[in-house]
Amino acid sequence: METNDSEHAVLLETERLLRYSLSDTICTPMKEGRISPNLPRLKQLVDLVKEIVFPGYYSEPKSESRASLAELNGLLKEQIAHGLRFFAEQAEGKTEADAPELALAFMRRLFDVKRMLYTDVKAMFGNDPAARSYGEVILCYPSIQAMIHYRIAHELLRLGIPVIPRIITELAHSAIGIDIHPGAQIGEFFSIDHGTGVVIGETCIIGSHVHLYQGVTLGARSFTFDERGHPLNVPRHPVIEDNVVIYSNSTILGRITIGHDSVIGGNVWLTHSVPPQSRIIQYRASSNDS
Repeated sequence: METNDSEHAVLLETERLLRYSLSDTICTPMKEGRISPNLPRLKQLVDLVKEIVFPGYYSEPKSESRASLAELNGLLKEQIAHGLRFFAEQAEGKTEADAPELALAFMRRLFDVKRMLYTDVKAMFGNDPAARSYGEVILCYPSIQAMIHYRIAHELLRLGIPVIPRIITELAHSAIGIDIHPGAQIGEFFSIDHGTGVVIGETCIIGSHVHLYQGVTLGARSFTFDERGHPLNVPRHPVIEDNVVIYSNSTILGRITIGHDSVIGGNVWLTHSVPPQSRIIQYRASSNDS
């Protein structure tokens, strides 16, 4: 008798869950038979790029790199097709039939991804006296892991592939605590020291030879809303010009510009633009101010 009551209660709860209208909206792609991008397969995709870009560091050296490239191309076609189908409303007219062409377009950009990542490794090595070799940076530094994910995701986003770029950067964010939106534009020779807690927003533009320390936030100060009250995706994050250093736990908000060759000290809250070669430090009150 108790068993029957329990089974009946489970059935009632199941019906209640299925009737919940918001779940119907969220789960529409699943009801239409769409297959979502697969997180383990996307992680495998990133790992393959790491093996190709830094041969011998993340796997046993392979005598035939063509096999890795062919495997990467196959994974790209598969996951891009899933992404375009599952997130069709965000695909801007692209369909799963475009997946092979988009995968090939990314493969053609892989050389530039590699070149940019090598400049990042050099910058991180050059900015940290604790680093003993490029290999130490590649294997040990969380910032290079964040940049690998970001550089891959940014190119996929430029190709108009929905959501997958965000998944790839969030894989790094969840693992190492560095949050870089794939839409940010980051120049060459970019480095982050330590890195924990760094946030770089979607519409940030960062020049070359920029160095950040842990806890830096490059965020939005406020949002612009449409007539329905929805936030608009407009430029709202800082522009950081070349050769800028931003020290730990500083927060820079809004569509402001930090001029080239500037230094922003630690724990600074900045919501206005500063000219090139600025030196901005936290104000400290003295006994004479009272």
